[in-house]
Amino acid sequence: MKIQERTGAGAGRSAAPAQAPVGDRLPTPPRERKPALAALAVLLILLGALGATTLVLRAGNRIEVVKVTQPIQAGQSVNTSNSTSVMVADDSSIDYVRWDQLGALKDYKARTTIYPGTIVVGQMFTKGNVLPAGKAVVGVSLKDGQYPADIQPGDTVAVYNVGSSSSSSSSSKTGTGTGAGTGAGSASGSSGGPLTTAKVGNMKDSGDATISTGNLSLTLIVDQADAAAVARAASDGAVAVVHVSGSGN
Repeated sequence: MKIQERTGAGAGRSAAPAQAPVGDRLPTPPRERKPALAALAVLLILLGALGATTLVLRAGNRIEVVKVTQPIQAGQSVNTSNSTSVMVADDSSIDYVRWDQLGALKDYKARTTIYPGTIVVGQMFTKGNVLPAGKAVVGVSLKDGQYPADIQPGDTVAVYNVGSSSSSSSSSKTGTGTGAGTGAGSASGSSGGPLTTAKVGNMKDSGDATISTGNLSLTLIVDQADAAAVARAASDGAVAVVHVSGSGN
């Protein structure tokens, strides 16, 4: 009787369902492929590569142009002493003056003041007269002590007649019949007042560090009414200039 019960129990256990092995994984559904997104990603990569290539090519397309290193006043020209060459990206919409065109600029004058650091373009220059109406240019030669050591083109200065009283008297007599301008200039010089105010144009050897120890040649832009008095004092070697405030002429 006991043998039969054991046999029946064993048969019951063998009929139980077999368990799955622990190491087996559950099946996963297949991944959904999206060819449109893949194509878009490839397109974006190609566009990025094309843009980078274009930037590199543009950066490599550079030209040598003229850059101003010294102040250039209206009526002055650009040359190797007041300019240098720099490389910039080529742009057909900008009328750059190329470095190999510098020699041709000697026939052109600046329309207005050009400051150091400026990349020049063609519109800054003209072949015509750039003097404002009613102005004249007078050349003067100054000795040491007759000008400030730090004088620069574009400065506004007061022009004085520093000749002796005898030379002033002589100049006054000589110019009696030449017009009111001479008399006014002599009177101003003898009374200690300035002949006029002027703007400094060209300076001979303006880049020389020893300029304050010797003679200096200047061009002064003055009113036409005062040009005769300044020129007469300059011919006598009796002109001195000093800095004054204000923008001047």
